[in-house]
Amino acid sequence: MTATDTSNDLDAELRQIAEIARPTARQGELADYIPALRDEDPDCFGLGLVDMDGTEHMVGDVDRPFAIQSISKVFALVLAMQRADRAEGVKKELWGRVGVEPSGDPFNSLVQLEHEQGVPRNPMINAGALVVDDILADHCGDARRELHDLVNELVGEEVALDDKVVHAEGNTGSRNRAMANLMLSFGNLDNSVDDVLDVYIYQCALTMTVRQLARASRFLANDGVDPATGRQILRPPLARRVNAIMLTCGTYDAAGEFAFDVGLPCKSGVAGAIMGVVPDRYGVAVWSPPLDPSGNSRAGKVALHELAERRGLSIF
Repeated sequence: MTATDTSNDLDAELRQIAEIARPTARQGELADYIPALRDEDPDCFGLGLVDMDGTEHMVGDVDRPFAIQSISKVFALVLAMQRADRAEGVKKELWGRVGVEPSGDPFNSLVQLEHEQGVPRNPMINAGALVVDDILADHCGDARRELHDLVNELVGEEVALDDKVVHAEGNTGSRNRAMANLMLSFGNLDNSVDDVLDVYIYQCALTMTVRQLARASRFLANDGVDPATGRQILRPPLARRVNAIMLTCGTYDAAGEFAFDVGLPCKSGVAGAIMGVVPDRYGVAVWSPPLDPSGNSRAGKVALHELAERRGLSIF
């Protein structure tokens, strides 16, 4: 079988997976706390894989942009880990102020945060991302710009910012503000709440497509090296740690279920996207806006399950 035949087989299989997954979106609900999410077309669906050599396998609405929301937590963590890899003090600060354990609670829980004296369980929940952004504010000249530049580099082109999402998130972020103030009261925030939220809201409002997300995750499938440029984004042990955190913490309080049903490191966002990693093989992304009760894309999870099962991609 030629490489072209194999590629054609995969493309045909993605179309079959899309046919299975699309209808399940009707069982989900759109996120509704800001208009950009509430008004999204629930019938949108895109699924894409990008090989290490750059070959792209795409089906559906793979070039329609959306705010990446919590998927941005992966890129913020990578930027913080880059800084920590250069300075032992930053490394101790990062992993001394945020843990690496699954939370088992909703991503915006205040109860667990207070019980554990302002130290978030992991960087993939909102409180943990706020601590990461606090560290970025301390150790980057311009945290928002440097994060944006990292994403642009991984995608290979400029990604946009949705100003409407920035405005809406700023007007509806009371719980995030409460978490930041709680952590400040425990001494786990150095910068002002407004400055930290400014970084967090900005990263959530970055807009990407399925195609771009699949490209951007490939370095995590390639021992931390961006296949497009050959640049070492993270050293291999650090890239593996990011994948571990995504696997155990990246899909809110359903991470165990994802590990069981999909078996790949994934990070989801409430806009309905899920970014995944197939080590040594692919960067993966799927987008379907209707969510399940845990805040993960209903059809997206079905698509990833089908993909992993049919292709034997689970890491287990």
